Parts: sequence; structure tokens; C-alpha cells
Amino acid sequence: MEPRIASTVRTTRETDIQIRLDLDGTGRVQAETGVPFLDHMLAQIATHGLIDIDVSAQGDLHIDDHHTNEDVGIAFGQCLAKALGDKRGISRFGHFAAPLDEALVQVVLDLSGRPHLSYGLEIPTQRVGSYDTQLVREFYQAVVNNAAITLHVRQLAGINSHHIIEASFKAFARALRLAVEADPRRAGSLPSSKGAL
Repeated sequence: MEPRIASTVRTTRETDIQIRLDLDGTGRVQAETGVPFLDHMLAQIATHGLIDIDVSAQGDLHIDDHHTNEDVGIAFGQCLAKALGDKRGISRFGHFAAPLDEALVQVVLDLSGRPHLSYGLEIPTQRVGSYDTQLVREFYQAVVNNAAITLHVRQLAGINSHHIIEASFKAFARALRLAVEADPRRAGSLPSSKGAL
């Protein structure tokens, strides 16, 4: 399989983002978005997905974190789509349930070429530190729309907001890792009965 490395630049009046992904990395991360909790969650994707992530973002944080959070998700999704290329030989589907203390979150995804998010987190507080917990859904939606993936996120247990969110990112990382990995039996063919993804 060819190296699956991609980079994307997204510049708007609200944000300026540079991101690089290596889907066959070792989990190295360099995240400087100006949103500390988002950096922490990107580190979960890198570490548990074994994806090398380099992301730098400057945004209008004097307003709030919304634009930066969403645009990092958009750029991440675009970069993921680029790195996957034609998707030949991949496993396509991924599923993982990650615990974090009392929290348990299940993620199921399909690198289908069809964007769909089913989001079932029930986060009890409005903020974790300075991070607005509504932005978790916005991040996932941005990734889904721009990577054209189907993503189901289900909370099975949890009462601590930080634990619930982090468990979701760990589960997303592991499910993504399974989906992007090469299927040795597929011999480079597309994992689709339609012959297209």
C-alpha cells in the first residue's frame, strides 16, 4: 500500500488552519489550535488511532472557540479523505467501545463515501474547563461531512463530562484505525459490492 499522507490548508476570515495526517504513523501529535481541550482530544485520535497528526490553527478565539473547533474538524475530514485516496484494500468498517472510568462510549463507522452522523452523547455540563461541550458534536459533524463517512457515536454509560467526551474520542480513534487498516484478503480491491466508494 502506498504511503497515506496528506495535508490541507484552510484559510477563511475566521480561521487559518494547516493540518497534515499520516494514517500509517506511530501516534505522534503536534496540536496547537489555541483550544486546549481540542488539542487534548486530537492527541487521543493520534495516540489511539496510530495516526500522526500535525495541526496548527489561528482563529477568532476572542469571539469563542466555535469557528476554530469546526474548521479544524473540516480540515481534518478533508485531509482524511485525501489520505485515504481511492480506498482500495482498506477494511472500511470500524467498531470500538472505549471505557474511561465510569464512562463507556461505542463508536461504529463506515468509510462509505456517504456523510451521516448519528450522535448520542448526553454530556451533563455545558463546559469542560473553558470548552463548550456542544462543540463535540460540531467537530464530529464537520469530520463526517468532509471525509464523507458514516459515524455512529453512542454513550452506554457515564456521568462525568470529561470522561464521556474523551471516551468518545478514544473509541473514534480505535474504530478509525480498524477501518483504515489494510485487509490482507482484499488484495487491493475496493470493499464495496457496487465497485465504488
